Amino acid sequence: MSLMLAGPIVPHPSLSTHSLAWRTPTGGVYPKPRRPTLTAATGLVEAAIPKVPTPTSVVEAAKRLAAWTAVDRHILPEHKVIGIGSGSTVPYVVERIVAQGKEVNKDRVFIPTGFQSKELIVKSQLLLGDVDQYPMIDVTIDGADEVDHDLNCIKGGGGCHLREKVLAEAADTFILVADYRKNSTILGTSFPQGIPIEVVPFAYTKILQNLHLIGSPNASLRMAKAKAGPVVSDNGNFIIDAPFPPEIMSDPYTLLSRIKMLTGIVEVGLFCHMAKAAYFGNQDGSVTIKWHDGRVEQVQKPPTPVVDKH
Repeated sequence: MSLMLAGPIVPHPSLSTHSLAWRTPTGGVYPKPRRPTLTAATGLVEAAIPKVPTPTSVVEAAKRLAAWTAVDRHILPEHKVIGIGSGSTVPYVVERIVAQGKEVNKDRVFIPTGFQSKELIVKSQLLLGDVDQYPMIDVTIDGADEVDHDLNCIKGGGGCHLREKVLAEAADTFILVADYRKNSTILGTSFPQGIPIEVVPFAYTKILQNLHLIGSPNASLRMAKAKAGPVVSDNGNFIIDAPFPPEIMSDPYTLLSRIKMLTGIVEVGLFCHMAKAAYFGNQDGSVTIKWHDGRVEQVQKPPTPVVDKH
């Protein structure tokens, strides 16, 4: 059955012509989007890229030295898929990458390890990608809570170690950047809080008991500081911090294997046999580079300042 319309459709009195304009384009011209875009093709003014504050302490200056030196040596023009880690040193990594210029970065994709690095990528107007799209990464640069003489490291102080380890394993080259305080001989020396361990929530009590039995009697659930209850990771899991004595920490790979065998463990913040090099910014303005083959290199001349190539 067909319906006959008695007359033309008349808009409701409460809907003005102006209010309908955005719904019905006139002459094929659409309204401009309200949010700024990454290109000037639309004629919009680009949002300013936030600047990393100039370091005001020796520690911050050391972090920047490590980050800039690592980027200069390992983020090369031919690298197109780059993993960006988490932590307080990473903003300096992104700052140095942005300084390489739009022409170099226009064909690159950047994969974040968590919320912090995702925000850095987006706000720096770099192309955001996902490890599902790019499971093979050219270089991943990440921070560390502590690194030993064999480049084993503790990560996860910020709760991102699951995604950090995925990006580290996916990378052809995995590079660590940190300040001089993170440079240790045995893990647990300068980071006594313990190994961060991400666990499924319903199993955390059982896992705590297991960790107590294998040598960490002070292992505890990480509690939030600005909310009631435990810290929840980006993946919806709980985090346990498990300190172990030096005699156990001296063999981190064996410890990693024991912890990973516990049911309910999602990931352990011990990264063993993964990094190619670790860059440590020092108090005197030099950079110490530890390589995976045991070499130690000292760089006395600091990197040149950032030059804005935008």
